[in-house]
Amino acid sequence: MVFRVLIVGGTGQVGSAVVRALIAEPACAEVVMINRREVSPVADPRVRQVILDTADATFPEQVSKIAQAMVAHGDVVYGASCIGVGKGSLNWSEEALKALEIGVVGGFARGCRAGGITRFALLSAAGSSTTSRIRYARIMGQKEEAVREIGFQRLAIFRPGIIAGNVHTPGYVAWLGRLIPGSFGTIEQDDIGRAFVAEFAEGSALTGTVYLENGAMRKASFSRRDRHA
Repeated sequence: MVFRVLIVGGTGQVGSAVVRALIAEPACAEVVMINRREVSPVADPRVRQVILDTADATFPEQVSKIAQAMVAHGDVVYGASCIGVGKGSLNWSEEALKALEIGVVGGFARGCRAGGITRFALLSAAGSSTTSRIRYARIMGQKEEAVREIGFQRLAIFRPGIIAGNVHTPGYVAWLGRLIPGSFGTIEQDDIGRAFVAEFAEGSALTGTVYLENGAMRKASFSRRDRHA
């Protein structure tokens, strides 16, 4: 099944892993990256970047126009948000975190839906809950809730634990995380990227909201690697 992806946060650590996995996927016809500033272009003709001011009040409307153009090709189109502050959130105020994680991500998701995109993939975090006493987990839960309320036909929410291969994760933390079982342990960044692509390539007939934690992401990643082995 040929598909296209409109992605925000594609220049970040996890986002870059998703874009790399998309480039390796023959079924991916196009990747449009929404960036706040221009970055070095990816050496693949299927990938292009569009520079938008995410703080502009018209941001959702601009995203909608891009989404409409992609949907017009007739292929399955996924919206994807890989925005996530992670470890650096300790240095952010709650207002700034909400402006990014809920405001920008929510605006992007609304623009995708208004432009005709019915399928969405969202990067969140293990332990996300609107009732959590941990600030970051609580805001991640609020982000998930905001995107769920938009009404996508298919919503895949990715909840990684400790991300190995990420420059923001110290090596000793990733190593210790391998001793922690379940959703709060360590997962390789590239496994997350391939899990996103597995959702894009294999989830076109699926509906509803699905939550993918470490185990489910590894399984999806291995499935994708075996398919291209």
